[in-house]
Amino acid sequence: MNLTITLVFLVLTSTVRSLNILGIFPYHGTSHFLVFRVYLRELANRGHNVTVISHFPEKNPPANYQDISLAGTIEVLKDDMPVEKSYTSIINTALFLTFTGKENCEVMVKNKQVQDLVHSKAKFDVVVVEQFNSDCAFGIAYKLKAPVVGMMSHILMPWHYQRLGIPYNTAYVPFHFLEGGTKPSLYQRVERVLFDVYFRTLYYFVTQRSDQNTLARYFDEIPPLDQLAGEMKFLLVYHNFILTGSRLFPANVIEVGGYHVSKAKPLNGTLKKFVDEAKHGVIYISFGSVISPSSLSHERVKAILEVVSELPQRFIWKWNNKTLLKAQDKLYTDSWLPQVDILGHPNTLAFFSHAGMGGTTEAIHFGVPIVAMPVLGDQPANGAAIEESGLGVQVQIRDLNKENLLAAFRKVLDVKFRERVKQVSKAWHDRPMPPLDTAIYWTEFAARHTNFTFRTAAADVPLYQHFYLDVICVFSIFVVILVGAIRLSLRVCRSKSPGKASEKKQSKKSKRA
Repeated sequence: MNLTITLVFLVLTSTVRSLNILGIFPYHGTSHFLVFRVYLRELANRGHNVTVISHFPEKNPPANYQDISLAGTIEVLKDDMPVEKSYTSIINTALFLTFTGKENCEVMVKNKQVQDLVHSKAKFDVVVVEQFNSDCAFGIAYKLKAPVVGMMSHILMPWHYQRLGIPYNTAYVPFHFLEGGTKPSLYQRVERVLFDVYFRTLYYFVTQRSDQNTLARYFDEIPPLDQLAGEMKFLLVYHNFILTGSRLFPANVIEVGGYHVSKAKPLNGTLKKFVDEAKHGVIYISFGSVISPSSLSHERVKAILEVVSELPQRFIWKWNNKTLLKAQDKLYTDSWLPQVDILGHPNTLAFFSHAGMGGTTEAIHFGVPIVAMPVLGDQPANGAAIEESGLGVQVQIRDLNKENLLAAFRKVLDVKFRERVKQVSKAWHDRPMPPLDTAIYWTEFAARHTNFTFRTAAADVPLYQHFYLDVICVFSIFVVILVGAIRLSLRVCRSKSPGKASEKKQSKKSKRA
């Protein structure tokens, strides 16, 4: 069945003409671009001419793949984020997004190659832009007069809901940076409201204004960025409802979660020997490319090592400082590890992770249960999704100790739990079209149908209509008029009643007497 679908898809796509596609990815985070790179190279592999503005130029690009490199202008983000979670860290995250968004825009727009590209009025069939901490790329796309497809490697940011007409209700929609998932407590809902206002205020009144001014210094007549953002044809989100649950997305928001995961390759060398000889299986530990494991407190490292000693499984830990930990019979460490190949190995039984979206989708792809320890960014929301979907369990970093971590591992290592995870993984793969094919299809669709808008009417409804304030006002006026009419009628009836008339006559007679 899958072979038939693939063959049909190849026949359909073989008739698609070669497109000129521009990708704009100004953010300097490695973990984001690792996801986009798979999509961009696939576009080139399918015969499209791809030009990419990013901090990550290809070393061996295909002949039809061209880089406009921003490399070296900003230090690439890697292994320098905190491993502590607090209100202070969330507040600082918003400030980080604000100022990196401004910086990313300035670095990109002042690049000579970018300016030459815009002034040359190059013809592109579609422009693909990252949706994260800046809308600056929409200004470039506008000057090139090309339709836009948005992409992200994570769940929606707070400022994406309104522009796309997606309902945001704190009672059931996870907030990017906070715990609670789809079942938050009252306290967590209050948190969400306050932080939602905080993040969106900074974005609209600092980042957006700054980017608008930056673009105006180099290019004339750029409409408001928020308006341009609302005009994008599609947004390809790194969701899939099997993991993140059902969301109220309009038709132009397409779920493509998991397209970056490649086929696992055989391990080699000492790592292969370590994994193959693990009689009780292995557990993989990694906190991604942004969080440095050596920044964990001594107490937390000690708790993890105590669990390593107590469980019969062997452990593989992505550790960035070999002087602190050395590989031994139970523990293998290295600063770089082939994560996909490890997770795809049949001996891998569990994954202790920071709940980054990349690693989470790799784990669900291979059916490996997760013990999630979310820290920052979208990790708290991802951690909740991991638990709610049945893919794993959470251990908050504030609760990380030997007892809690040991209980979490024993739960996910249980045979019944692992069987459930395999079922979740099977459902994850059961789609009408593979996610990478879906992402490519809707990109080509946007280029083929440039005269159509796929924006939901919900995105343009004024707030007073959204909350029925005008309808409530009409009904309120009607009720007031109705009540007033009833009261007036009662007064008239009382004044004309027989009792009242006789009282008046009697009163007149007594006066005459």
